[in-house]
Amino acid sequence: MRNRQRGGGQLGLILLASQVFQVGVENIPPVTLAVLGLNVYLFLVPNVPLLQACISVQQAYWRGDWRRLVLSPLHHLDDYHLYFNMASFLWKGVKLEPRLGSSFYAWLLAVFSLLTGVIYLLLEMVLSEITQDPSYSIQCAVGFSGVLFALKVLSNHYHPGGVSYVMGVPVANRYASWVELVLIHLTSPGTSFVGHLAGILVGLLYTAGPLKIIMRTIAGFVMNGYHARQNPYNNSSGYSGSSGGPRAHPQNGHPYTGGLSEDEQYEAAIRASLNGRGGSTQRRPTSYGFNIPGELTAEEIRRRRLQRIDHFD
Repeated sequence: MRNRQRGGGQLGLILLASQVFQVGVENIPPVTLAVLGLNVYLFLVPNVPLLQACISVQQAYWRGDWRRLVLSPLHHLDDYHLYFNMASFLWKGVKLEPRLGSSFYAWLLAVFSLLTGVIYLLLEMVLSEITQDPSYSIQCAVGFSGVLFALKVLSNHYHPGGVSYVMGVPVANRYASWVELVLIHLTSPGTSFVGHLAGILVGLLYTAGPLKIIMRTIAGFVMNGYHARQNPYNNSSGYSGSSGGPRAHPQNGHPYTGGLSEDEQYEAAIRASLNGRGGSTQRRPTSYGFNIPGELTAEEIRRRRLQRIDHFD
């Protein structure tokens, strides 16, 4: 997040395009590419002026303009602001999206974007109260960098023993976000220190707090509800594996594995074969694992087996 004035150049867009082509459009995961494209589009064709997109306590909380929680991360002040944020997002997305999966990564970005804005507002309110300085309540911030700091915490969490280079200085991954927070604030006074700090806190809520569990629980409920609507047979009797995994069912899996033990599967296979289903192209509906009227008894199975042996002799 930054709070300086918009420039007029387009060199940042050219640099960003070179980054995209360097990586290769075909190598960029879909959600990363879509979010990058959306940010570029809203920079070129903004749907609202920046002063109506930036977020502050005065505008969002006092005046109730909560849409700024959605708008502020997607708008940028100038082409360089857009370039630095989207180039960083591009490389983070290439690493994180394949690891987390595109659907969950999209969910992650949405939550991180909203939470970064909420925590930014809370921090500004606290600072305004502690310092008795009302300027904290009217500072208006915009940009994707708060979300980037949250993603950086997440990326460093997955590579705890690695080293990141912050402005050319090697720093252990576990400290990289904090070092970058301080250095950016010292070298670029116009940046929003509180906005970046909010992103780090959101990242920590995910890696060391309850946010990850909450998000995965909600995502699990949504996906289970979707699969239940798509395939109502999943709720019938039969094998149910681990949460979210594939489920076997006589209608969409091998008919001899529907909830049976190994011995029961073997018995059902023999019973089906002796009833003429093993190599027949015509099958009648059945419910494997249960006794169905009209099927052969164990004694009849043994008798027919002996008849087959005699026949082959």
